[in-house]
Amino acid sequence: MATDVALLILRLVLGLTLAAHGLNKFFGGGRIPGTARWFESIGMKPGRLHALAAACTEIAAGLGLAAGLLTPIPAAGFVALMVVAVWTVHRPHGFFVFQEGWEYNLVLAVSAVVVAMLGAGRFSLDRVLFCQDWCAGWPGLLIATGLGLAGAIGQLVLFYRPPVKTAE
Repeated sequence: MATDVALLILRLVLGLTLAAHGLNKFFGGGRIPGTARWFESIGMKPGRLHALAAACTEIAAGLGLAAGLLTPIPAAGFVALMVVAVWTVHRPHGFFVFQEGWEYNLVLAVSAVVVAMLGAGRFSLDRVLFCQDWCAGWPGLLIATGLGLAGAIGQLVLFYRPPVKTAE
């Protein structure tokens, strides 16, 4: 029972945090147009497409993980989002978040993968719908990491064009 409660807490914190991040792209600060300009500036073109895709993926993956619905699939969304974020924004700055590095992205992605491997637990839609944790264990790892990495690599290959640095 304690493990199931712990998984519920972890899923809710991870999932609702990522979903809030996606909702912020729609309703906070610069909204989709501002997010699109920022995506363009970091080399993700077309910016509007990626602003919408990122916002929708963050909301869907976040709510899916929070609900524990087909858990390895939303975990793959976490992996894809975090790999793209690391590659396009955080990689040049090193590891530590206080230097704009990628440690926070790593924690989010790995935490989601661990949930996919353990299963969503008793208090999840996976248990309600399937009477078990859907694709937990090694299949959960393979789905979360394989699908997530494939999505991130595909997006980067097709759309990422690093900005050209100009001499000042």
